[in-house]
Amino acid sequence: MIRLEALRAFVEVADHGNIKDASEKLFRTPSALSMTLKQIEDRLGCPLFETDRKSSLTEMGKFLYNQSVVLLRDYDRAMERIEAQSKARSGRLRIASVPSVATMLLPPFLQGFLQGRPDLDIDLVDTDSTDVRLLVETGQVDLGIAGTAPDVPGLECEPIFCDPFKLVCRTDSQLADKGAVLDWSDLTGHPLIINEATRALPAPEFQRLARDARFSVRNVTSLLAMVSAGMGITLLPALATVSLAASLTTRPLRDPACLRTVGIFWRAGRVPSPVTGLFRSEFAAAARAQAGQFGLQPLT
Repeated sequence: MIRLEALRAFVEVADHGNIKDASEKLFRTPSALSMTLKQIEDRLGCPLFETDRKSSLTEMGKFLYNQSVVLLRDYDRAMERIEAQSKARSGRLRIASVPSVATMLLPPFLQGFLQGRPDLDIDLVDTDSTDVRLLVETGQVDLGIAGTAPDVPGLECEPIFCDPFKLVCRTDSQLADKGAVLDWSDLTGHPLIINEATRALPAPEFQRLARDARFSVRNVTSLLAMVSAGMGITLLPALATVSLAASLTTRPLRDPACLRTVGIFWRAGRVPSPVTGLFRSEFAAAARAQAGQFGLQPLT
């Protein structure tokens, strides 16, 4: 078998037309290079150069040169791709995220993360927390950013921040005219539209209100459209209420347990790819640093 480095030495000698210049390019002694060429010729059983001066190739030398150039080019390109992947400069990263994070936190982070990584592709799915965790669990995505849950077997989670829920109602609603902070009792008599994010709220007062709810809407755009149409009120994490339509407004709730904890999820027992591990650590740090400007509580 002829080693790749031996073929590289042969190509350099053929390109330079002499051993001296090729040895300087390869940082090898002329005698070592001559020995390498002799080993190739012994292996093939025929000469590669017409004369000892190495200025012209034999027919076998030309054939070997053409094959070697292609082989070395493909090898070098493959090694570049392998190194880029190992250094998290290339590859494909599949992410699922709740819409509020996908809208408010991911765009500025991804813009910086992708700089210097022209060969990195991102697949992003925005959906509710239940689906995010399912996509991670089934291996359809590498990472998920979603509300945490009490028990998610097969997944690991790093909590990033806490997000207080806010009441969302029309600006002309009676609730908009109440005090700055609302109690659960203030919501009595107002039709509640529940959504996937509110299902984990522990307050018994909320659970009583939820039992009477006629609508359950998973898509945030549809949910806000129904509130805007006057069909009811809803609760959303603060991050999801940053850019509301002019016809809608928010009010905080007094209950300190009315929170969503957002974390980043990955499959347990799996070694992450270099780019997955880097994204996980850098996004968590960036989200914690941004939390304050959105009224969120960073978690360490």
